[in-house]
Amino acid sequence: MPTKKSPRKGSLQFWPRKRVKKFLPRVNWEAISTGKNLKGFICYKAGMMSASIKDSTPDSLTKGKNKMIPVTILECPLMKIFSVRFYKNNKVAKEILAKDLDKELKRKVKIPKTKKENNIEDIKDYDDVSIIAYSQVKKTGIKKTPDLTEIGLAGSAEEKINFVKENLNKEISIADIFEKGQLIDLRGLTKGKGLTGPVKRFGITLKSHKSEKGRRRPGSIGPWHPARVTFRVPMAGQLGMFTRIIYNNKIIDLGKSTDKELKNIKNFGNIKTDYVIVQGSVQGPAKRQLLITSPLRGTKKQLKKNYELLDLR
Repeated sequence: MPTKKSPRKGSLQFWPRKRVKKFLPRVNWEAISTGKNLKGFICYKAGMMSASIKDSTPDSLTKGKNKMIPVTILECPLMKIFSVRFYKNNKVAKEILAKDLDKELKRKVKIPKTKKENNIEDIKDYDDVSIIAYSQVKKTGIKKTPDLTEIGLAGSAEEKINFVKENLNKEISIADIFEKGQLIDLRGLTKGKGLTGPVKRFGITLKSHKSEKGRRRPGSIGPWHPARVTFRVPMAGQLGMFTRIIYNNKIIDLGKSTDKELKNIKNFGNIKTDYVIVQGSVQGPAKRQLLITSPLRGTKKQLKKNYELLDLR
């Protein structure tokens, strides 16, 4: 009999495998070089549908034909600027809160007290600028507490400051940042599955039906010495609620709820604000908050796709 060989189970790329501390992930905005004004936007997963589209992709086998593809609908309520951050030597040098914040925001979020008010024009010595944005999620009917996250700005230092001045105390729409046919990345958490065994968690093989001490467990958890269990041994533990990124999603359509009727979506309800329809599936359950970002590394294959949305089912 030949020696049985098998590759190790479970990727070491994602470690430790435990629940994350916050819903919206931290992003290295410096790595994302593309973007219109803002490099990201907060959205909420509504659900999946089947879309009838006309394929106009050059050199495609189905060019000029209608076909069905799976799509995900994301609701994107209007965002506002909570504060502006100025960086010096990769550290936050100054943070200025926006004036006239919503009363609802003050009820739901702890706002730090500032002893003296600073103007954006007064700050001169800085390397980079970003904003803390919050979503007006109450308009969607999902919940009342808004989600806050830091979002990077595109362009030169002067362009970043001009964007902040123009949009301070104003509502920012998804249509101002992204457009139809563009590629985006989606960052967020996967579905939480709680405590699971090593077979489901790492994909190890079931042992023989005659084996002792259980079938759904590893045959050995290590030698006598060193007298400890290493982290490489597949064991039971947390599965899901992990930060993951879906790269290069194609925006099939975007608009306002008044443009298209999107009602009675399972486990979600009706779309009441702006929406984005992307090709394929997205991580997380319904109502999960996600972060749309400009593509980190776009591909020509995805970019050249040209779909015209005909109908949703």
